[in-house]
Amino acid sequence: MRLEPEVWDALREICLREGCDLGELIQRVEENGDEGGRTSAVRVHVLQYFRAAATNDGHRSAGHGHHQEPVGLTHDGLDTPLRDAR
Repeated sequence: MRLEPEVWDALREICLREGCDLGELIQRVEENGDEGGRTSAVRVHVLQYFRAAATNDGHRSAGHGHHQEPVGLTHDGLDTPLRDAR
């Protein structure tokens, strides 16, 4: 599997946090049955893992943005501002 060094680093961090080895983590990703190939599924998993862990406080301390904080995602998540999608 060809992945960027940063993605490999992120996978190693996930393994440390979740108490598993790389093979176990990849197996979990594959068991989710996401469409697309394994490499794509792994990249999406890494993105979703860290996105789920992101907090407004974390973004502030990292210096991300200075605008209104998002309260939820729209159904498309693309062109519209982040708002409560319920």
